[in-house]
Amino acid sequence: MTRNVLMVLTNTSITKNGKKTGAWFEEFAVPYTKFIKAGYTITVSTPLGDTPPIDPASCYFAENGNYKEAEEGINNTKKLEILDTADYDALILPGGHGPMFDLSKDITLSKKIEEFNKKSKLIAAICHGPAGLLRANIDGIPFVSDRRLTCFTNEEEAVNHKEDILPFYLEDRLKELGAKFIKKSPGEINIVEDGNLITGQNFQSSDAFADAIIKWLSK
Repeated sequence: MTRNVLMVLTNTSITKNGKKTGAWFEEFAVPYTKFIKAGYTITVSTPLGDTPPIDPASCYFAENGNYKEAEEGINNTKKLEILDTADYDALILPGGHGPMFDLSKDITLSKKIEEFNKKSKLIAAICHGPAGLLRANIDGIPFVSDRRLTCFTNEEEAVNHKEDILPFYLEDRLKELGAKFIKKSPGEINIVEDGNLITGQNFQSSDAFADAIIKWLSK
């Protein structure tokens, strides 16, 4: 079944303390590759329309050569504001720490999320991708309020020694906005579905995340 999917990635390459960051390649490449195999048409976008930076720590995932199509796709991006949500069946937000710095406060993205939700279209985010959900509101209420979801947890930040690069803890911010947060142990696969929202906890969940999206879009 043909589906049009919009994947929105970060433009942020540097953290608040000057360390390199960006999108986490696995969280983009695994879904992208599965979407291609499923026959989907994929548009890759960023707020600025520039090629998204890849977190150097995730580049190892491209070394086996199995994700050439994803590598090509990530270099063919469009500016988010010029895209019409009516053209897409799903909005996907891969993670990496980059989204914490730009997607978390991007007004254009929040409006796109609101438009997708109004039409009950699929919205999916993994790891730090849910940072892109923070600004969206539905009738003045945070989009994430009372929604079951997950993200890269506070404990996972600590285990991976990432506390010093964070502008905030994503788990805490989602809870503050009223989300019903569901987590598993660090590194454990965790996919949470709530209506038209699918979230994945970490990069280890990338494969299951992609499968959940494809299953939802096959309904």
